[in-house]
Amino acid sequence: MSASDESLQLTATDLRMAAFRLARRLRSARAVDAMSDAQLAVLATLRMHGRRTITALAERERVTAPSMTNMINGLEEQGFVVRTPDAEDRRRVQVDITDAGTEIVMQTIRRRDELLAAMLSELDFTEKELATLREASALMRKVVDP
Repeated sequence: MSASDESLQLTATDLRMAAFRLARRLRSARAVDAMSDAQLAVLATLRMHGRRTITALAERERVTAPSMTNMINGLEEQGFVVRTPDAEDRRRVQVDITDAGTEIVMQTIRRRDELLAAMLSELDFTEKELATLREASALMRKVVDP
């Protein structure tokens, strides 16, 4: 039996509001305060998926290629990414994350996990409630990564 339209709408509203508020709180924890969310997202993409062209990064992050070029310029100046000529097409450039960029991503993940764990510990959840949250997170991943 599938959920009613009203139930789906109420769930969507509640989930959106909770996810938005949680994301906003977690975004405040990062390894480099001067780094934008967009720059961090690019580093995370490179860490997770490996080298990419500027065009592919722009498409993934839903920005224009010139905007992504500017972002990559800034990350390159800080030593977080490097550009290398494409082996098959010398006109194209690949972008790779550096060890320093990987460290920024890892530190930010640690800080955000620590912040969320602290937030959870303040609420004195039971083991059953924590299990429910883990189950909910699995369902949320199913929604965003079908």
